[in-house]
Amino acid sequence: MMPAGVVTGARVTHESGTVDDLATASPESQRSSVAEFLSIPEVEEAIVLSTCNRVEAYVVTGDSAVGQAVLEEFFNETDEDALVRTDHEDSLKHLLRVATGLESVVLGEDQIIGQVRTAYEDARTAGGIGPLLEMAVTKAIHVGERARTETKINEGVVSMGSAAARLATRERSLEGTTGLVIGAGEMGQLAARSLAETGIEELVVANRTVSHAEHLVEEFDIDGRAVPLHSLETVTEQATVIVTATSSDDPLLEQRHLGDREQIVVDLGQPRDVRPNAGALESVTVFDLDDLETVTERTRGQRAEAASKVEAMIEREFDHLRSQYKRARADDVIGTMYESAERIKARELETAISRLEDDRGEGLSDDQREVVESMADSLVSQLLAPPTKSLRAAAEEDDWRTINTALELFDPDFGSDERERGETPDSLFGNASPKAIGATDDD
Repeated sequence: MMPAGVVTGARVTHESGTVDDLATASPESQRSSVAEFLSIPEVEEAIVLSTCNRVEAYVVTGDSAVGQAVLEEFFNETDEDALVRTDHEDSLKHLLRVATGLESVVLGEDQIIGQVRTAYEDARTAGGIGPLLEMAVTKAIHVGERARTETKINEGVVSMGSAAARLATRERSLEGTTGLVIGAGEMGQLAARSLAETGIEELVVANRTVSHAEHLVEEFDIDGRAVPLHSLETVTEQATVIVTATSSDDPLLEQRHLGDREQIVVDLGQPRDVRPNAGALESVTVFDLDDLETVTERTRGQRAEAASKVEAMIEREFDHLRSQYKRARADDVIGTMYESAERIKARELETAISRLEDDRGEGLSDDQREVVESMADSLVSQLLAPPTKSLRAAAEEDDWRTINTALELFDPDFGSDERERGETPDSLFGNASPKAIGATDDD
């Protein structure tokens, strides 16, 4: 049964908040957060997506104001300026954009679609996936897959972090080596993700705040550890590839930190994280931002063109999603109508057959019973065919007065609580109905 509810969303992302804001908003786990939402009587469904670059929560409630109140409590420790709130349609469209990679730091990144799948499975395990979110999240995953197979949104290099890994792998194979990322901010996160895909055996993340580095390291399946910046002297001598990405006023890597082995150093710091004389060491190759710019420029335009195609794809798929909600809600009403008709048919058939048998003084044969039952089935089908067509058309046209009237006619319990409170049938859906099935809201 498609509930007459609304999806409400709230989020903190790399665009709206700082690393500290994201750390504050990050839940203990996606699954436990969903369970926490479901413990609230007004919440029917819920899903939480938590990564290094975003913490997003979506709930289904009977009223958007209730949903926002629930989400405000979930993000109660988050800086107000960092929190973005979305209503039903904006929440659904944003979810599609997230899965396609349009909202990622790295445009079109592949990792996010896997993270959406994991969030979906966690929410399902916790009991948070119902009819509304089932349609929304599976649609988002479907669109994300289409974006990556039908466009070039995930080809090439458009971030300094991925460019750093690309440059390093051009110099030598990183298979089985140790990679070191200095800095766990946005750029460091991107570099760490890219290095983790090059075949390195171990990833070390050094950061001023070790907890932020730990959160990043936990994201990967390879061996990893987080260390404070004052441990650089020890960890640099073990690393084959080093990517620095801090905003330190003074260089963090000196010549004395390097040179024990052949090393590739990529300096993403602004100002520089690596002392210029480090490049004089014969065994050390140092790249800076100027070197990386040439790598990213080659494919930036290609992805930008692909992004416009993905935007158009999202618009089409969003319209399909809205239609799915409408059809599902109309089918629920039609199902109620047929159930009511079937009850009446069964009752009247029993009465008619009983009278025929009394008049005849004997039971009807199987063939005779089949004729009577077929006639009743045909009458129900023919009588309900026109209203079925009308109800589906009403849903497509957002005509909820007709939908509500049909429910009143065929469901004796429909709106009973509302009538006791003196409300009109139209108020049953309240502000939830049009949004719940994806109707256009011009408010």
